[in-house]
Amino acid sequence: MFRFLTAGESHGKALTTIIEGLPAGVPIRAEFINRHLARRMKGYGRGGRMQIETDTVEILSGVRHGYSMGSPISLLVRNADNPNWTSIMDEKPVDEEVKKVTRLRPGHADMAGVIKYGFDDVRPVLERSSARETVTRTAVAAVCRCLLEEFGIGVRSHVVRIGPVGIGELDLPANPAEWPWDEVDQSPLRCFDKQAEAEMVKTIDGAKERGDSVGGAFEVIAWGMPIGLGSFMHWDRRLDGQIAGAIMSIPAIKGVEIGEGFGVASLFGSQAQDEIRYDASAGWSRLSNRAGGTEGGMTNGQPLVIRVAVKPISTLTRPLTSVDIATKQEAVAHVERADNCQVPAAGVVGEAMVTIVLAQNFLEKFGGDHLDHVRRSYEAYVKTYAP
Repeated sequence: MFRFLTAGESHGKALTTIIEGLPAGVPIRAEFINRHLARRMKGYGRGGRMQIETDTVEILSGVRHGYSMGSPISLLVRNADNPNWTSIMDEKPVDEEVKKVTRLRPGHADMAGVIKYGFDDVRPVLERSSARETVTRTAVAAVCRCLLEEFGIGVRSHVVRIGPVGIGELDLPANPAEWPWDEVDQSPLRCFDKQAEAEMVKTIDGAKERGDSVGGAFEVIAWGMPIGLGSFMHWDRRLDGQIAGAIMSIPAIKGVEIGEGFGVASLFGSQAQDEIRYDASAGWSRLSNRAGGTEGGMTNGQPLVIRVAVKPISTLTRPLTSVDIATKQEAVAHVERADNCQVPAAGVVGEAMVTIVLAQNFLEKFGGDHLDHVRRSYEAYVKTYAP
């Protein structure tokens, strides 16, 4: 069983994770992980924090001479901004009085968090609930990519909407592996449609000038999966349910659809299904992919297509009216340094969560103590339905 645990606060000393269940023999390089951490930091609309952090990983255990050992892998990413927060985030009692955060921010975990945990200060809530925690998830996913790419499985994302501006119809190859993903990562908004992207930039600039923020949507595409990852046997083993839950765990995510999603609600059954074909030389295929790559909670051989709605960032430079928890009186919401658009970065985190879920299900089906064992199991299974 593949599992992981993360720890760390936004302005603490570091973010860390322990990964268990990766087979021995998987090639892992810090440079590869750092490349994906860097992708998460980019995107038009990011705030000043990204000018401070460099997000480089230290592999503390579980990897020897560039390969996993089968033992738990521990990763650490230091927070470069921590020295500026020493007294505020010190684990030891401090002599000086540290100013508390008491003005709640609408849209954040602040109100529910202080009530749930009995705090008189929002700081412990906002430190752990911060999207900064997704650094560790991105690092875990990079380790998962090291496994999945051994079997030709890829996962990438692109932005499809910023505020009211959506992309047009894309002229791309049928196989997502052939899409120009490098161009997307070089784009300020990680968007294929350059005309729409120019309007998106204007939307972000306009919101920033008003002290406002803007949300949007991104699409995650995964390809190369064998038929049958996931299961229909129990509700919690359905792959699409796991993917939706994993993506909804990302801060600011408010909607997930797989394939045509809500679009199929307006279709008749004869229009909504993906007709099946079989060719003696090509194997199984479909005439369409409205289901988005899953049927009955399992992969069906088609690319996974997942679209995700991201709400506007809750922290505003022109803050909304709220309440001070110390006085229970009306107050202007606290302002913490933040982006004014996080959609491009959220897409990279969305990739990360899909990658992790796919790796978990892949190892559940083909798992072994060494990569060679996994490969033999995988190849034997694929032969059962290959042409």
